[in-house]
Amino acid sequence: MNTLTKLVLGAMGALRPLPAHGDASKTIQLPPPKLSGGASLLDALANRHSSREYRNDPLPLALLSNLLWAANGVNRTDGGRTAPSALNAQEIDIVVALPDGAYRFNAVLHALELVCAKDLRRVTGYQDFVDDAPLDLVYVADHARMKRVPVAQRLSFANVAAGAIAQNVYLFAASAGLVTVIRAWIDREAIAHALGLPHEQEVLLSQTVGFGKG
Repeated sequence: MNTLTKLVLGAMGALRPLPAHGDASKTIQLPPPKLSGGASLLDALANRHSSREYRNDPLPLALLSNLLWAANGVNRTDGGRTAPSALNAQEIDIVVALPDGAYRFNAVLHALELVCAKDLRRVTGYQDFVDDAPLDLVYVADHARMKRVPVAQRLSFANVAAGAIAQNVYLFAASAGLVTVIRAWIDREAIAHALGLPHEQEVLLSQTVGFGKG
């Protein structure tokens, strides 16, 4: 679907996901992440860039596992994460939009939990490339977890946390031979509707990840 069509449908409140490609599992247990290897941090920083051209090849489950751990996985015995969160609110959920459904990443169990058994990818952004890229990440802030943060500051705190996660994804992609781009030009209401989010949860950003063309 092209960008203009998405904009028209968005203005009409009619941007909707597609039926799932295949049967969605209620839970996908991810293999343990590989915690060594890859490019050095300086090499990853040197190669970090945004890309808008993707092959539609799916990511192997082990690679997806490593990606999500790098994004916001548990990296300490006390439950700490790879990305910072003010007052340890851990208010950001990562929703992984795959062809067979949209899944919430449970960092503690290192598993994917089904949220929506539809192909949400085309709803995650107005750009046409999001429709066929292998996955799109959606960052959702749960304000109910931020009770210790003043209400007026919750959105800015959540955006900072989502930005840190997105940068982790950028660095992992640069280290692992993937490409990515973060996107703020999205129909937040359409995404929230498709995911059935309650009012205290807010869509912040999307990020496409996959194998680059060429």
